[in-house]
Amino acid sequence: MTQDTLQRLKGFLGLCGRAGQITLGQDACVDAVRTETAALVLMDESSAPTTRKRFSDSCASHRVPLYEVPKGFIAQALGKDGRMTVTVGRGRMAQKLAEILKDEVPLSGMDAHRNEPDPHSQISNAEHAGVQAVQ
Repeated sequence: MTQDTLQRLKGFLGLCGRAGQITLGQDACVDAVRTETAALVLMDESSAPTTRKRFSDSCASHRVPLYEVPKGFIAQALGKDGRMTVTVGRGRMAQKLAEILKDEVPLSGMDAHRNEPDPHSQISNAEHAGVQAVQ
C-alpha cells in the first residue's frame, strides 16, 4: 500500500472506531464474517500463520475482502495496543473504506482479478476439486 493510502485508511479507520462501526478481536471478527455483518477485514501482517489461514478461509467462503496492513497499523489507528484484526460493519463507512482500498488486491474474499468459485453456487465442493463420485 502507498503511504497516501495508509494515511487515509488510518484516519478513516479511527473515525469508524469512534462511530462504533468496528469489531475487534480474532473470535469476534470471525463471528462477524460468518454472520455476514462484516463488510471487510483488516489483518496485521505480523499475524500468526494459523490466524492468517483462519481469516483467509473464513473470508473466502463468505466472500468478504481481507486486506493486510503493516505491523501495528490497526493498534495505532484505533489507539488500542495489541489489536491485530478488525472488521468494519456493512454500511456507508465500509463503502468509503472500500473506495480507499479500491486499488489494493485483497488477500482473499471478493477479488475481481481471480476466478474463484462462488461458495453459494449449486456446484458441490467435490466438483470444484475435480472429484467424481463412484457408484
